[in-house]
Amino acid sequence: MFHKDLARRSFLKTGLLAAPVSSALVDPGMAKEKGRAAASGPSQPKLTLNVRDFGATGDGATKDTAAIQQTIDRCWVLGGGEALVPAGNYLTGAIALRSNTVLRLDKDAIIRGTPDFADYPVTQVRWEGKWIQGRLGLIYALDAAHIGVVGPGKIIGNSALSGRPNAQNPLRHPSLIEPIGCHDVRFEDFSTDYHVMWCLHATYCENVVFKNLTIRSTGGNADGIDIDSCRHVLIDGCDISTGDDCIAIKSGRGSEAYALLKTTEDVHIVNCTFADAIFACIGIGSETSGGIRNVRIEHCKFTHAQTYAIYIKSRPGRGAFIEDIVASDLDVAGTRGGFLRFNILNSGIQDQEPVPGDEGIPTIKNFRFSNIRVADCPILVDGTGIHPHKPLEGFSLVNVTGTCAKAISLANIKKAEIRNIKVTGYSGPLLSIVNVTGKGLEGATTIEPLKLPDPVPPPAKPYQLH
Repeated sequence: MFHKDLARRSFLKTGLLAAPVSSALVDPGMAKEKGRAAASGPSQPKLTLNVRDFGATGDGATKDTAAIQQTIDRCWVLGGGEALVPAGNYLTGAIALRSNTVLRLDKDAIIRGTPDFADYPVTQVRWEGKWIQGRLGLIYALDAAHIGVVGPGKIIGNSALSGRPNAQNPLRHPSLIEPIGCHDVRFEDFSTDYHVMWCLHATYCENVVFKNLTIRSTGGNADGIDIDSCRHVLIDGCDISTGDDCIAIKSGRGSEAYALLKTTEDVHIVNCTFADAIFACIGIGSETSGGIRNVRIEHCKFTHAQTYAIYIKSRPGRGAFIEDIVASDLDVAGTRGGFLRFNILNSGIQDQEPVPGDEGIPTIKNFRFSNIRVADCPILVDGTGIHPHKPLEGFSLVNVTGTCAKAISLANIKKAEIRNIKVTGYSGPLLSIVNVTGKGLEGATTIEPLKLPDPVPPPAKPYQLH
């Protein structure tokens, strides 16, 4: 069971990650790459159980929740295995994955969520960086290990579940797939359709693989994949077209998350294609109070973004850090804002209990971007939204080609390196700066600094978890 003190458990303890268990779900080369996600299913699954043998109908009208859950639970108590969902249309409420179990969807199998909120259990969940009461996902797992969902079937959420928490309805609405406090998790080779809430939301998890997924949430404001205070995550070969962020990387908001300090770290995004209709393709922040480090993005295509292909964001009051963000070999087209933006001044709503003073200004360092190809990009880089009290230490932009309407603006950066920028079509200067030091700044024009937000005052009493 998921206890109310899960948020206090430290998943950073030495020894939590035992040697990964080998299985047919593991890429043998993955475990050899130091620090990279190596999720696994059950070790040599002892059995495969068919959900139809436990009463599932797959007729699209009968609720098959109990039958599918019984199949998974039976696999679990017998030592682990696969719950097979054959061809059919399975209407179901929330389904819990158990340790050492895999839910396998045949090619023509559809898991379809019910429209009834009562079919989704309530517990503590993350919403906009805070732990609140909310409904669990259509497929969820709590404190489980060696779990997975594999395709090639489809998982479809119900649009009747739309809405945001408010005073009249304070419960967070269900996401589509949501592991919480889990390790060795694999989602592979299936497609999703859910446009009213997040599609895949992993919280407090370790060793998570998202591979060869087709994620669709257009027509609403749902993210594709949310990485929320997780470690060792691989997102590989995914095709994501969303209403809101394709991928959102975050770690909690305000003094609560700052006290917990559950860092999102070691995230590798590779060989993916992104299209976004509301915000950014990859959003890093604005919920950063647990810290974010070691994010690597490479060999990806960005085909549309309502704002920027990559948007790194936070604000005073978050505290913690964003560091070691590296991106290389990217193709960027169809952006309404541009390729890259930093906004560490005013992104996202302020927390009710923010981290005060300069301590609450996030520390940012080592952002590196190279081998970028842009087409008809409105702005190449807007890097002006950085607080002068905590400048960005270490920024490189190297080997950029293509066309843009406006080039590069930077503020409050130490140890910058701008090299081999071969873009055409822009008006105005190639490089505009204020309070920037480093290499490749010759010929830059000077710009006015942005207006700073008001300082966050100290609270009347020091914050305590409550």
